[in-house]
Amino acid sequence: DEALVLKRHIYARRVTMLGASHERTILSGSNIACSLNRLQLWDEMKSLTRDQLPVARRTLGADHDLTLSLEEGLAVALASNAGGTRDGLLEAVTIMQDVVQRRR
Repeated sequence: DEALVLKRHIYARRVTMLGASHERTILSGSNIACSLNRLQLWDEMKSLTRDQLPVARRTLGADHDLTLSLEEGLAVALASNAGGTRDGLLEAVTIMQDVVQRRR
């Protein structure tokens, strides 16, 4: 996917120029995660998001919209993965319940 290649390039440049903890870099990582979800590349999406979430929580805060969006994306990937496990589905439900509470 050409868009994914471009998003990866932008992310790499932002990491180099702004650092991994900059909000724009986190947003670029989120854009990649969205593309991976759309392309149903669940394992890569889960790995990227699990790497991004601690940075987003530390930099932006647990209740920041971008942090919550990353968590929602992870839940979608966990729930949508056809080869997923029962534990993955339970984790997805737990994440979404938490996100809904924090968005109120």
